[in-house]
Amino acid sequence: MIRHIVTWKLKAQDDAARAAAVAAIAEVLEPLVNVVPGIHSLDVRPNVAYFDKNWDVLVIGDYESLASLEAYQVHPDHEAAAAVVREHVTERSSIDFEV
Repeated sequence: MIRHIVTWKLKAQDDAARAAAVAAIAEVLEPLVNVVPGIHSLDVRPNVAYFDKNWDVLVIGDYESLASLEAYQVHPDHEAAAAVVREHVTERSSIDFEV
């Protein structure tokens, strides 16, 4: 199994706008678990501490294999969701590893 973790810095600066951005990101990413084959789970979470140092939001996804993760990356529904995510973020970081 491959775990894919992505963190983002949000454009939003106040609490309400950050919460709305996290909700919008979760709304487009989390349903992909039922759409794209090979995904075991997708979980979007906001940061809750050390806002001056930490990233603002993350997604943790578990995939059957690296091939499943690669298929997810180019899946049309993921590409559409990624476009929504890009509307809300300024920076991105990610890591992938075997579980």
